[in-house]
Amino acid sequence: MKKTLVGTVVSNKMTKTVVVNVENKFRHSIYRKVITRHKKFKAHNENLALNIGDVVTIEETRPISKDKHFIVI
Repeated sequence: MKKTLVGTVVSNKMTKTVVVNVENKFRHSIYRKVITRHKKFKAHNENLALNIGDVVTIEETRPISKDKHFIVI
């Protein structure tokens, strides 16, 4: 089963690559406070039509390069 994540585009300066910031919210088990964690993923973007701030869905795929393991859907 391939992992799919939803996030916002943070950078589109690389050729055919975008950096996507994925936000994960969860409740702390003891203190019951909502905690937000962020992680950035590099994703392959073939059509070069994305801008900063766009909400995209990325899917896990085979390794495309050293850091790229996701593709934009």
